[in-house]
Amino acid sequence: MNLTINVDDRIVDRARKIAQSHGVSLQDLIRKYLEGVVGKGSPESVADELLALMTEHGGHSGGQRIRREDAYEGRL
Repeated sequence: MNLTINVDDRIVDRARKIAQSHGVSLQDLIRKYLEGVVGKGSPESVADELLALMTEHGGHSGGQRIRREDAYEGRL
């Protein structure tokens, strides 16, 4: 679907520079932003993807217990 919008020239120029610095076109940058806002799939497909990632890349603490205070030390 094609979409036409009015955007201030200065904003378009800045957005083009950002897109270029990320190695994508302005159109791709806008498309990715909109997909992030509305989501690409159903909640079920997102949950399935998350579960697959958790299974594939499960955390391994080696049996060491990690306290919340230690996990966030220096971040707050």
